[in-house]
Amino acid sequence: MASQDPNTNTASGSGKQDEPTKPPPPKDSKKKDDKKDEDLSDEDLALKQQLELYVERVQDPDPGLQKVALESMRQEIRTSTSSMTSVPKPLKYLRPHYGTLKAYYETMTDSDLKKYLADILSVLALTMSAEGERESLKFRLLGSDGDIGSWGHEYVRNLAGEIAQEYAKRQLQSDETPFDDLMELVQQIVAFHMRHNAEPEAVDLLMEVEDLDLLVEHVDKTNFKRTCLYLTSSARYLPGPDDMLVLDIAFMIYLKFEEYPNALQIALFLDNKEYVKQVFTSCDDLLRKKQFCYILARHGSNFELNDEMVAEDEEREALQDIINNAKLSEGYLTLARDIEVMEAKTPEDIYKAHLLDGRASAGASVDSARQNLAATFVNAFVNAGFGQDKLMTVPSDASSGGASGNWLFKNKEHGKTSAAASLGTILLWDVDSGLAQIDKYFHSNDNHVIAGALLGVGIVNCSIKNDCDPALALLGEYIDKEDPSIRIGAIMGLGIAYAGAENEQIRSKLTPILNDAKAPLDVITFAAISLGLIYVGSCNEEVAQAIIFALMDRSDAELGEPLARLIPLSLGLLYLGKQESVEATAEVSKTFHEKIRKHCDMTLLSCAYAGTGNVLKVQNLLGHCSQHLEKGETHQGPAVLGIAMIAMAEELGLEMAIRSLEHLLQYGEQNIRRAVPLALGLLCISNPKVTVMDTLSRLSHDTDSEVAMAAVISLGVIGAGTNNARIAAMLRNLSSYYYKDASLLFCVRIAQGLVHLGKGLLTLNPYHSDRFLLSPAALGGIITMLHACLDMKAIILGKYHYVLYFLILAMQPRMLLTVDENLKPLSVPVRVGQAVDVVGQAGRPKTITGFQTHSTPVLLAAGDRAELATEKYIPLSPILEGFVILKENPEYREE
Repeated sequence: MASQDPNTNTASGSGKQDEPTKPPPPKDSKKKDDKKDEDLSDEDLALKQQLELYVERVQDPDPGLQKVALESMRQEIRTSTSSMTSVPKPLKYLRPHYGTLKAYYETMTDSDLKKYLADILSVLALTMSAEGERESLKFRLLGSDGDIGSWGHEYVRNLAGEIAQEYAKRQLQSDETPFDDLMELVQQIVAFHMRHNAEPEAVDLLMEVEDLDLLVEHVDKTNFKRTCLYLTSSARYLPGPDDMLVLDIAFMIYLKFEEYPNALQIALFLDNKEYVKQVFTSCDDLLRKKQFCYILARHGSNFELNDEMVAEDEEREALQDIINNAKLSEGYLTLARDIEVMEAKTPEDIYKAHLLDGRASAGASVDSARQNLAATFVNAFVNAGFGQDKLMTVPSDASSGGASGNWLFKNKEHGKTSAAASLGTILLWDVDSGLAQIDKYFHSNDNHVIAGALLGVGIVNCSIKNDCDPALALLGEYIDKEDPSIRIGAIMGLGIAYAGAENEQIRSKLTPILNDAKAPLDVITFAAISLGLIYVGSCNEEVAQAIIFALMDRSDAELGEPLARLIPLSLGLLYLGKQESVEATAEVSKTFHEKIRKHCDMTLLSCAYAGTGNVLKVQNLLGHCSQHLEKGETHQGPAVLGIAMIAMAEELGLEMAIRSLEHLLQYGEQNIRRAVPLALGLLCISNPKVTVMDTLSRLSHDTDSEVAMAAVISLGVIGAGTNNARIAAMLRNLSSYYYKDASLLFCVRIAQGLVHLGKGLLTLNPYHSDRFLLSPAALGGIITMLHACLDMKAIILGKYHYVLYFLILAMQPRMLLTVDENLKPLSVPVRVGQAVDVVGQAGRPKTITGFQTHSTPVLLAAGDRAELATEKYIPLSPILEGFVILKENPEYREE
């Protein structure tokens, strides 16, 4: 108390001084008082006089009278309810007496009555106390330990605010002031909030006093979902390490209430293998475990089940099969048959040249290698995963005499690599028939064809894991061949097939290449990128070392090459989304050659914070973009892409980043302008926002051809797999606008292929599960492709166009496929509509708006959410995306 004495005295003193200063001008105030009293209705006047009488009685020497007066006053305050917008009447009429009562309180002896008065003063302080005095809290702590809630919500909220301030103040004063008195109050307030559906307020208070663990005991079956929803969505906006702590608590709550799928998602978000194990071991329902496996498979996690998690061998194999994505191709083709798009499409069906005026369509009929190469990619993207097309998989017994060979040889040299690999894309995810069909190319005597076949094998195995590792067996022996193109095919194939697998065997094969002085630069670059993808987000020391040495060994001339700039990216991939873990490596990068030092810095920073939404890092990168530099600097491109990589985490940051990029377009140098369209593409991947679409459309006619190319490719990226009619029309017009410019026309074709990706059944969005989880391998593939696009002329338009195949890592069916307990497709009605953010809303708000009812399987666009339109089944995953197992609802009765 001693420390508070001066304050209390001055406060009460001021009360005493106020009283003598009131009498002097009697006339005016009398008139005013009369006026005031005339305005009041009879009831109010009676109430006012009543209360004034109580105030006098409270100061009466007789404790019996005091008690009655306090009781009545308390009754009046508690029962007064008025409109939300005005102060309750009793509080209003007691305001002038606050000082008087406070002064009297100081003179009272300690007794129950004194505590009673403290309670009332605490409530009066709600409207009376000066800013920052925290008197409400002070009197609360002095008062009786009654139920807080009975004084009403507003009082409790005000108290919570004052506790937070007091806590912060006591923390700054280093003397050991105990928090126990505050914590008791916190306990009461949290319990009150949780009972009255104000979970966000309870969570906020506990965050302020740094004691979220209290939450676990206060949640119950009725409110845990809303509490966890608030926790997980607020985690995005908290500074580390608080964000991880909040998610830990949410994980514990979900486990406590056996809401395992949500717990699993948080475990994946935290990238915590132990937590994933815990989810498997705490749940004993096999069906639910199957659903977990589908979630793991969609996330692309290389998770191995052991006998603790699933006891039975047969069951474990079945579950591991699901994680290994063995059923992906089957499910995707089920969707395609249901939507009736199995018919193979040709590039001409996509270009729709007949819709254009004469000159452009006339130019299209000429057979140029560049146009054939474009058609190869378009054909691969459009028929991806369908297993049949009109160029590569034509049955050889047809009278044409093996037309597939014919198409292959309509491409020149390195074009054949992409052509042969395109067969892998068409047979995507179908390992058995894929390997059988690609096999014929291994007997070719053209090295480029063999290279393409190797890459194709990698592509077929993309995101599919297999116990007998066919990709490693086939590609392993080609890694050390003489011919660089064959080596690149094999190395890149391994990178795509084993992305995220952290495979030791491959590491021991690829790391020697990085330190091989004789190996050409392109082979080293692809070896680095493949290692980066295989160990994506693993922070693996040994791989990082190997890549750092490879970078240090490069000569000046080599570091000037556009391809060499992908080596720092491969280093960044190791730390994708791992935040602080990158710092040691970032220090080492400061010792690099000055040509690549800054470039490496930007790349490492942007990769390490990718998908975290860290505002400070975005500001840092924007700072680098604001400098005007001489020509030779290349680090601003990665910085611009970095802004998009970090800000893509949540909607708010995303909108702000789009605006910042607009400014960069207006004021930035040329090398920044070239990267801005790519960054916009990354922010809205497979999500064609109209504003971004218009910006890119404007940039696609830019005078600088590099900017125009980037904008065209980005139009393809934002429309990827959406069949968006508006983008398709834009690209058609561009194809006639650029009909003389082979390079730009090539980009337009690629973009057209992307927009119709998988005939509109695929997405490139690395986010899934209601935009909560980010698949690291998918993001790795996308940013590798975009970094390559920072120098279009040298890489994509040069001989490394097969870099485009890295996008395959991000291709996923954008479907909802419901299956029954035997994992066979089951058609049920679902409502699909725009997702609505319902965090912290009262009651049970609708989670989707503007829905249509379809029967599964259905396609989900960006920002869509589905919910079952029938009570007959219960979904085993709260988020309806990808494969969802339904079990029959035992309580369901047919009407």
